[in-house]
Amino acid sequence: MAAPQQILFGFHAVSVRLKTAPASVLEVYVDATRRDARMQQFLARAGQAGARVIEADAARLARLAGSAGHQGVAARVQALAPARSLDDLLDALQEPPLVLLLDGITDPHNLGACLRVADGAGAHAVIAPKDHAAGISATVAKVASGAAETVPYFMVTNLARTLGELQERGLQVTGAAGEATLTLYEADLRGPSALVLGAEGAGMRRLTRERCDQLVRIPMQGAVESLNVSVAAGVCLYEARRQRGAGVS
Repeated sequence: MAAPQQILFGFHAVSVRLKTAPASVLEVYVDATRRDARMQQFLARAGQAGARVIEADAARLARLAGSAGHQGVAARVQALAPARSLDDLLDALQEPPLVLLLDGITDPHNLGACLRVADGAGAHAVIAPKDHAAGISATVAKVASGAAETVPYFMVTNLARTLGELQERGLQVTGAAGEATLTLYEADLRGPSALVLGAEGAGMRRLTRERCDQLVRIPMQGAVESLNVSVAAGVCLYEARRQRGAGVS
């Protein structure tokens, strides 16, 4: 049976697929009116990958992408094989695991931004529940700027149970909560770590919170009370990376 097809759009998302899995790119559609340097660089990359390039107008690109934010680029691709199981991924790691768990993140823009941050910080996986969470879509891939292709994203049936399984593997589960007494910078994140963030405003669900080994807060110096979840994910993941590289003062 042929692999299912999907649409990617935006320079970053399509460029990463051309780089990492060029054989899966069936057709690339580009805005026939764009002749700027960025488009020329993209066309050169597509040519190097041997992709079939089709000129299209803005209306066709918008129909393909399901969005006007396509930047003049879309691609019809074969869906890649899903990431191997979470257990297999963790078993194969050569360093202490660093994973991000998202509890109740339903906005595809937030998920895409979290995947982009996770890729930048070198997180090994992002995990979310199957219910009440965004899945990978063209919008997620666009916002993730290629990270949806590189960061394993696992959707699990029971997030609390998965946290327990990670704890059995020796991962310390750290949840972000505004009311926590311990700050992020006081926590020791050098070992195997699972960082848990809930939706902005609602936060983590009760069962998720109860599974955490510790709760931490990101110190807020200004008038706002919380950060967007993707920003909070970046702060937490990069602090874990900083500690691994420099130790805790």
